Amino acid sequence: MIFSVFLCPKFNPGFAAYAECMFPIAYHPIYKYPVPAEHRFPMDKYELLPLQLLREGVATEADFFAPGPVDMQAVYAVHDRDYADRFVAGMLTRQEIRRIGFEQTPVLAERELRITNGTVQGALLALETGIAFNIAGGTHHASRAQGEGFCIINDQATAAQLLVDQGKVKQVLIIDLDVHQGNGTAQIFRDEPRVFTFSAHGKNNYPFRKEQSDLDLPLDDRTGDDTYLRLLHDTIPGLISSVKPDFIFYQAGVDILSTDKLGRMSCTIEGCRQRDLLVLSTAKKHGIPVQCSMGGGYSSQLRIILEAHMNTYRIARDLM
Repeated sequence: MIFSVFLCPKFNPGFAAYAECMFPIAYHPIYKYPVPAEHRFPMDKYELLPLQLLREGVATEADFFAPGPVDMQAVYAVHDRDYADRFVAGMLTRQEIRRIGFEQTPVLAERELRITNGTVQGALLALETGIAFNIAGGTHHASRAQGEGFCIINDQATAAQLLVDQGKVKQVLIIDLDVHQGNGTAQIFRDEPRVFTFSAHGKNNYPFRKEQSDLDLPLDDRTGDDTYLRLLHDTIPGLISSVKPDFIFYQAGVDILSTDKLGRMSCTIEGCRQRDLLVLSTAKKHGIPVQCSMGGGYSSQLRIILEAHMNTYRIARDLM
């Protein structure tokens, strides 16, 4: 199957054009950024995941929308203006670029701005549809004045701040279940009571200098399905009851798998699927809209990464 850009019907650059997406999924071909063959980031998943969604009938072409670049004012709400402007202008230092892990080009800047807007527009759509996805995103290591770990602009932080600043919602909960702590997200919202940050992550894994989320759940190396799911079942329903969010951002990284080269945990694909089911079904039970960004995944075999990501979409479709 060959495609260029999937679009909702009657697409044009305005937000109103997205209104017909009932299972909204942000995607643009620019998401697959060219990297050297030996690079550890699996860029091919951004091209293959939309194709698999279509192949299985989990999504239709009408579900996809192609985001334009985000309004920089939304970025400035969570990132230092000097840092954001220098990135867009291609003026980050070599040290800053090394920390991020991607070569700096105009295409990278456009990519990050489109990914961020995919999450922003998806969040706005989720207020109507109940759920929205971004094929990429989950850039939770990006803090106010720096990027790191393949993260440059924090997409879910940008969208969360916009929702509360515009009065769309009163309280946001960010559920970050990537194996790496959402340190950038925690730092950005350290003094923002309208956004509650929860991160369950490997305690001995990157980043080695952790930030303090509103709630952190540090996990031992080789944590497997039974312990992992028990801890989440003991935490997430009560967290939703106490925080009382109007909206949930879900960072659904699949680097908790035992096959992951950077994960250091021992979860199976079925355990990862049960995790997604817990988050999405609990949100559905409470009538809370969700925006989901896919986050990390570094298994040696790309098919394992794709299968784990596909389960997130399959569960969401089944819950509709």
